[in-house]
Amino acid sequence: MKTIFGTATALALLSTPVLAAPAPYTLDASHSQVLFNYDHLGFSTTYGLFSGFDGEISFDAEDPAASSVSVSFPVRSMMTGWEARFEHFMSDDFFGAAEDDMVTFTSTAIEVTGENTALITGDLSMNGITKEVVLDTVLNQAGQHPMAEKPWLGFDATTTLLRSDFEVGAFAPFVSDEVQVMISIEAEAAE
Repeated sequence: MKTIFGTATALALLSTPVLAAPAPYTLDASHSQVLFNYDHLGFSTTYGLFSGFDGEISFDAEDPAASSVSVSFPVRSMMTGWEARFEHFMSDDFFGAAEDDMVTFTSTAIEVTGENTALITGDLSMNGITKEVVLDTVLNQAGQHPMAEKPWLGFDATTTLLRSDFEVGAFAPFVSDEVQVMISIEAEAAE
């Protein structure tokens, strides 16, 4: 009996990785977006988004707190649905954005809060200013993509930013300083 138990235990140890390393993933630019909204003079909620950006995730399924994420995209990739609004946002009233001005986010810590939830803390750099932000994040799914036939991840996250923190707070408080941010991304196992 001891031999059977000992053999079964040894086989189980051999078939289970002792220390699973975080797996690298790259963002699927066609299914990743950052949507933002703010109150406009109390009359409406105005929306905009960024899409088609680059990023990497190091995902540790065994120890999600050991994972990390980094994302970057040009400020001028913003979409507002109205060309005059876009041009105003890119003006000196707000970003004064050059073609190569980037928005970046790099995680610094991950606190697992539930089976599929975490708070991702990181450095958000925008308009030449870096501030710590926290993303309230949900892992929607981790598994084999049915069409790409490779490992895939999907996340949603939310946070609230203050425009004035990044020196783009023109017209506050009439146009709300608070900006609600909703993020949805997919990432594929890196080649």
